[in-house]
Amino acid sequence: MKKQRFYFCPKCGGKLNYRQVGERERLVCESCGYTMYENPIVGVAAIIRKDREILLGRRAANASFPGLWCIPCGYVEYDEDIRDAVRREFLEETGLIIEPGKVYTVLSNFHNPSVHTVGVWFEAEIRGGVLQPGDDLDRVAYFPLDRVPELAFPTDGQVIAMLQVDRTNEGE
Repeated sequence: MKKQRFYFCPKCGGKLNYRQVGERERLVCESCGYTMYENPIVGVAAIIRKDREILLGRRAANASFPGLWCIPCGYVEYDEDIRDAVRREFLEETGLIIEPGKVYTVLSNFHNPSVHTVGVWFEAEIRGGVLQPGDDLDRVAYFPLDRVPELAFPTDGQVIAMLQVDRTNEGE
């Protein structure tokens, strides 16, 4: 049985309970019968590399996982294009204007049991701005791929490991 995170129907305010719907247990309203789907949240991040280093941000005291580092990232708003979201989030967190390129990877984040996030990491290039921490970050800096500080998110560790393998395969 899943741990219940939602208790009231967003349609009528009735009580939600888990019930078998097809092959899965889903939250169903006892009053109106509405089935509430618990879908993941989409997150975006941009990979900026300079020479053989990657740009990381340190999580601020007011953010989750304070003092740990991450690839600058954030959430996609409901009515926002995914590429616009990565531009906005990166500007808010680093002061840099970027142009996202190809999607580097997509991974499920399960590090926070209360929020399942699907992360999309873009390769990106800097187009302007001034490097300075903002929003959820209190520091930004470049690090060699083989000497990154302690990371906030396990999936960033996976991405960095993939980048290391790619670098090795490219003969760097």
